[in-house]
Amino acid sequence: TNREVQMKTLPATENVPAVRTDYEHEAAWEAVRQAIHRRYGPFRAYVDFISDPALAGFDADQLRAMLPPGFSHPILLIVDRLALAGADHPVLVVDLEAEPGRTFRVIPSEIWGVENNLSLANMDFWEFADHAGPDGVFRGFPRS
Repeated sequence: TNREVQMKTLPATENVPAVRTDYEHEAAWEAVRQAIHRRYGPFRAYVDFISDPALAGFDADQLRAMLPPGFSHPILLIVDRLALAGADHPVLVVDLEAEPGRTFRVIPSEIWGVENNLSLANMDFWEFADHAGPDGVFRGFPRS
């Protein structure tokens, strides 16, 4: 399509990118951004936000095809319509390493744990994906 020609690659980011693909829920976008960047005790997510209306409606496969050369992050976060319109704002997490294209969703307050552990290779993608709820959303590990 014409849109794909305009933007062949996503911008390179220092941190895991969170790509916005929905532009109808501005207040929700701001709330999600704030929740992702908030500190949770000593922890925070290391995420760079990409907000470009040319990416409206793009899905995980389209965005994976647009990763810049030398992209080294283990995951891609997608803040899509479901993330912005959904009650819990479940952000889509896309595996780029072990099972490229496998996904699960995560609430913004748990993104720090997913991003930190996968970026440091402390844990594997499946450890989070397999602990997502029946609705496919990871809300944290059970507290013991």
